[in-house]
Amino acid sequence: MKKVLTVLGAAVAGFAAGVLTAPKSGKETRKDLKKKANELKKDADKCAAKAKTVAKDTAASLKSGAQKVGKATTEAAHDVKGDVEKSLK
Repeated sequence: MKKVLTVLGAAVAGFAAGVLTAPKSGKETRKDLKKKANELKKDADKCAAKAKTVAKDTAASLKSGAQKVGKATTEAAHDVKGDVEKSLK
């Protein structure tokens, strides 16, 4: 995620430098800046949605894994308990 933000930051800086040094009127420059800001917002929203999906999937996977480990641990504890009880008889 840090790399994505670095690339986006560099893109914004490059675009801003290009726009500010271009021979355009203030109105045209503001229009270009607004257009680029909207594009970057859309890209950021897509990236955030993707990150949210990945986070949900990861959480679900971790929950499932934890449940499996818990079940296996419970079963192992019951087996050990049964073995101990048998050996004490």
